[in-house]
Amino acid sequence: MALYTDIPTRPELERLLTATADHCVSIYLPTHRVTQETHQDRLVLRDLTRQAVEQLEAAGADADAVADIEANLVHLAEGDDEGDDPAVEEFWANQAESLAIFASPGRFETHRLPNHLTAMVEVSDRFHITPLLRAVTFPHAAWILALSQGAVRLLEVGPSGAPVEVRVEDLPKDAWQSSGNKVVRAREGAYARRVDTALRTVLTGSDLPLILAASQPMAALYRSVNTYPHLVAEREHGNPETSTDAELADAARTILDEVYADQVAELAERFGDLSGQGRTATDASDLARLSTLGAVDTLLVDIDASVPGTIDDIGAVSLADAEGAGNYGVTDEIARRVLLAGGRVLAVRAEDIPQGGPLAGLLRFVV
Repeated sequence: MALYTDIPTRPELERLLTATADHCVSIYLPTHRVTQETHQDRLVLRDLTRQAVEQLEAAGADADAVADIEANLVHLAEGDDEGDDPAVEEFWANQAESLAIFASPGRFETHRLPNHLTAMVEVSDRFHITPLLRAVTFPHAAWILALSQGAVRLLEVGPSGAPVEVRVEDLPKDAWQSSGNKVVRAREGAYARRVDTALRTVLTGSDLPLILAASQPMAALYRSVNTYPHLVAEREHGNPETSTDAELADAARTILDEVYADQVAELAERFGDLSGQGRTATDASDLARLSTLGAVDTLLVDIDASVPGTIDDIGAVSLADAEGAGNYGVTDEIARRVLLAGGRVLAVRAEDIPQGGPLAGLLRFVV
């Protein structure tokens, strides 16, 4: 079953980051890819819609604005008056692992995400984007190139479920079809080049990791001619002729976890190096000021952290006792300012943040 995702592009993300209105509603909920189970997802959305309306009314939102937002959310959950809107039914039949919804008067957009998120609703004067960043900053899906002398196929794999074989025009059937009676090594090299050329029609424009499932010498030969910039480094996993697609997918998910762990470990090491130079920060008040100045190069933020409050134009933090429509997540706003200043933000697990807080920043310069 295919994984239907529409992770926001960088321009789309920037539009979300800069969008403000008197009342913006952000909703996240886990979803199912099995059509028979999406009925429960729609009930969850209906309950989150009720919560959003209650928060909007408590904040004194204009009745027309509340009605506009509620109507869009209810239509997504229930369809038209008869409950059988074909576009809505098709939408729910093609889900990923989570759904993000952003709504304000005159604006409504959804993003199906490949990572599992906790159900939540937030009302503020801007959209809550930290949970969305997990899908943007770390891969949760991948291509698998299953390559041997006798066969080749391209698979697409998500965080769960069965992999999907992708049809590739002009993909050679095997090494012999590629180069006839050439000597073995020349034949295999020509085969690898033809595979790489054929894959461009599918992979061009993609930024998903490409995981190579191949044994030697085909693995080394393919790596020597590969032109796809996101080929995962040196993590082959066996001969695809003796592995099922499901086994290859399980191995690929393990590799994605390893890629994530490597990135986090590299950042932790860099954090330690920069700490000695005074170029790190973990205090939310400090990072609010530094992000406003454009001094943060890389920010690690706990995907589940929420510190209610506001940040003014010079970066001063005012904390709130509880979340509400009159404030927003301080950690979320720091992430927003880092991104708008051209920095990098990684939404990670709490245990992956240096020194154990909700935030850690690597600075461009000493302030």
